[in-house]
This record gives sequence, C-alpha cells and structure tokens, in this order.
Amino acid sequence: QIISNCILTPFAGNAVECCHSKDILRGFINLGFSLCGSSVSVASQISFFRCELCNTEAAKYRCPRCMKYSCSLACVKKHKALFSCNGIREKAAFVSMNEFSNLTLLSDYRFLEDGGRMTDCAARDTISHKPKSNRFVSFQNRARRCKIYLQTLPIGFTKRRENSTFYSNKEQKFYWHLKLIFPQSHAKFTEQRVPDDKPLCDILKTYIDPQECDPVKQQRLKIYTISPQSDIQILMKLENRPHNSIRYQELDANKSLLDNLKGKVVIEYPTLHVVLRKFTTDMVILGQNVNKGIRCIF
Repeated sequence: QIISNCILTPFAGNAVECCHSKDILRGFINLGFSLCGSSVSVASQISFFRCELCNTEAAKYRCPRCMKYSCSLACVKKHKALFSCNGIREKAAFVSMNEFSNLTLLSDYRFLEDGGRMTDCAARDTISHKPKSNRFVSFQNRARRCKIYLQTLPIGFTKRRENSTFYSNKEQKFYWHLKLIFPQSHAKFTEQRVPDDKPLCDILKTYIDPQECDPVKQQRLKIYTISPQSDIQILMKLENRPHNSIRYQELDANKSLLDNLKGKVVIEYPTLHVVLRKFTTDMVILGQNVNKGIRCIF
C-alpha cells in the first residue's frame, strides 16, 4: 500500500507536470520500497515507549502534531485537552537536517502535490473565471469615459467583496467606495458613497479638521489634527508597476475626487495615503526624489 501511494499519488494531479521527469518518479519508487521495510520498524519502535499520559501501558499511537505517545482513545482525548492539540499534522513545520528522513521527503513531496492540485482546480473553476456581468462591464465603460481606467478583481477577492462603488444614472456621477490610510497614526478608515465631485479637502475634514473631526477620530489622529494643513500630503499608489519600483503620485486636495482619478488606474476602488511632509517615509513620489529633492522620471 505504501508503494502504491508513492506511485499513484503524483498522478492524482496534473499528469503532464508529474511525469516530466522519469528520474523523479524512479527515485520515489525506490523510496516506496525503502519505506516498506521501515514501516514495520516504526510500529515496533513505538511499542518501546510508554504512554505519556497514564505512564503505565505501552504506547500504541503517536500524535502527528505534537509527537506525544498514547496508548488508548481515552489518553488521546486527554492529551488533546491538556496540550490544546488538534491532532492534525503541521505539514509546513520546520524539520532540522538531523531529523530529516525519507518520510519527511515524502511528506514534502505530497505537500507540493496538494498545492499543485489546488492550483489546477482553481484554474478549472468556471465560477471564478466566468465572464464579468453586464453591470461591471458598463461600470468600466462609464469610468473609461471619465478617463479612469477601472480594473476589477476575480470573484472571491477581498477588495471585490468590499467594493460598494456604484454609478447613479439619475445624477450622472460615481459614488465611490474609498479607503483612507494614515501611516503616521497606523490607522485605516473606509468611506462609502463618496460623490466624485467632492473635493479631497472636504473628504478629509471629518478626520483632520479639529472643528469637524469626531472626538474618537481626533484622538486617534492627533498628530494630523495638530499639524498645519500645508504639511498634509495625499498620495495614491500607481498600479501595475513592478514590486521593486513602487511609486506614489501626489493628489491635489483642492480638486474633486474625479479630477484626481483622471488618467489613473484604479483597482476596484481608490486607496488614499494621507502622510505628513515632515516625516521621512519610504514612499517614493513620482516626479521627485525624497532624498535629493530632484525630479524622478521613472
């Protein structure tokens, strides 16, 4: 049975990927034969240990997660309650080279096979890859007319579920789902139904204006409320750039949300970063160099 598992398990996923190397398959067949001889020895080795719960009977079982020895169902349940153990083996647990064995190698191989199988199933899922509904297509077309390049994520993504943006045909304008991030206060807030003709300064008034700010928000964003308005900078991350070349673009607080989004790529909904100029950050702003104060053209 162990040999059959070693041979058949790779073919449960994508056969093309599993059989691309005869050497790998031959190595795991040999591993199966070696495990046949070791399976009996492992069972006999367990019997040399005593149950770690009752400390009287010889051990018959070993927990795959915490590796505790037990002799009966009662002791197994007792060990789960005492050590808060669920009995499920941690497939990605660290194993030192001294403890690395053929069983560990086989476990890692099956773990990778499970990951490949899940990826293949996700790629074949017709629900998540079905064509976008007419509502989203028309929504993107409306945004394109306003020179906003709106992109949507597949079904199941968090930003897709959170997004509450809609277009009002009666008023002929967008009502955006908006996320505000305040790095200096480690705070994040979400605004819904924000009209596209509303200036950014008015959107931030309820957060950084001491006169209109909510007391709870004012306390949390204290460093922003006590700072002058000229020291506050609104940034938006430029999408579809390499991870090693992340850039942000400064927005005009006096302009409307629609004017600031024109010519930009928006994935699901806008995310604005509200930062203070007097604090040095690792955000590289498009058009300037933070360290030297020169223009940045890439």
